[in-house]
Amino acid sequence: MTNPDSPFHHHHEDAQTIQKLLVGMIGLIDTFSAEQHAATMFDFDDPRRLDWDIIPKPDRIGVSMHKLDRHQKVVLLDLIRLAVSPVVFTKILAIMQLEHILRPIESEFLGVAAPLWRTSDSYFLTIFGRPGFEDTWSFRFLGHHVCLNITIVNQRWISATPSALGQQPVKGVGALNPLADDEGLGFRLMESLDEGMSNVAIIHHVAPADFVSRQVPRIGALEYPDHYDLGMPLYQITAEDRKALALVRVNPSGICADQLDNHQLATLDELIDTYLARLPAIASATYRAQIDADGPSQIHFAWAGEVARGVPHYFRVQTRSLLLEMVNAVDRGNHIHSVIRDFEHDFAHDDLLARKDHLSKHGAHLSSRTTSSEETGLQTNDWVE
Repeated sequence: MTNPDSPFHHHHEDAQTIQKLLVGMIGLIDTFSAEQHAATMFDFDDPRRLDWDIIPKPDRIGVSMHKLDRHQKVVLLDLIRLAVSPVVFTKILAIMQLEHILRPIESEFLGVAAPLWRTSDSYFLTIFGRPGFEDTWSFRFLGHHVCLNITIVNQRWISATPSALGQQPVKGVGALNPLADDEGLGFRLMESLDEGMSNVAIIHHVAPADFVSRQVPRIGALEYPDHYDLGMPLYQITAEDRKALALVRVNPSGICADQLDNHQLATLDELIDTYLARLPAIASATYRAQIDADGPSQIHFAWAGEVARGVPHYFRVQTRSLLLEMVNAVDRGNHIHSVIRDFEHDFAHDDLLARKDHLSKHGAHLSSRTTSSEETGLQTNDWVE
């Protein structure tokens, strides 16, 4: 659980990134047609803001890349580039291109829908709230195997979790193997453990079908995986499997990092950094500083399923703040889902609570600009937090 005495906190202040995202998004919105604007813009409190499922769905909201012109696509991709590391940006582009590899593989299953489902343009931009100075808003880039959730609070704090990436297929993809490290470093760590350590790290012989934390907007104290992944019932687990795989926040499963040697710790750090790279640089550095300050005793690594490729397997890393999950179970270990989450800060949950409390006490600068002083009198400037 979070240590209230820690000098670290979940708030990530990144003025440069926030400014670039804000003005870039305002510029992009200015190019929208009325149809694009209506498809993209939603209230910040719309419950669909918290929907981050990376499987194909018929009720996607937002404007798809099908509906953007060439210039708008370039601007959108540049905004995504600002929110992740250069390496992760290339991963996102590769994941989108894998749709063209997947299309002929699934042509018999999808039939006439194959070119409609499996295309690198079936990714959606959705904006929640008002991208403006001193305002709170978010944008989501979502499609098959990519979900980025960027939330900006009061033009001051930024959150970029949950951030989910997937890959299908995994085998036989040539140069397009974007999640090789996101999965492979877990194998490297497991293969370095002796038998006794492996017995501690492996929490169950069966892998879950998808994330144990599922797609809940906020991770609870206890989470069980679903018995199968939505739309893919061929791989199912039992109630006993679900119990064995449970995520208990105050009692992390698997092997504690303080049991690892220096070489193994270096591999685990590389794995964590691979997932941290999905976040803006300042947020990533803040998490890394917290992890280093906490030390290995606050990190746990857990594995489920076989320690072999081509069969169902799963791992998770749990720190004081973060949860990393990688699952490759359906399609006989040829279909990766992976995610980085923050127990308290997904969708800027804690920042939004703090902002709501501040507004209830002091009001908002934005409101004062449109309210006559005759009604309010001279007020102290309490808007800067």
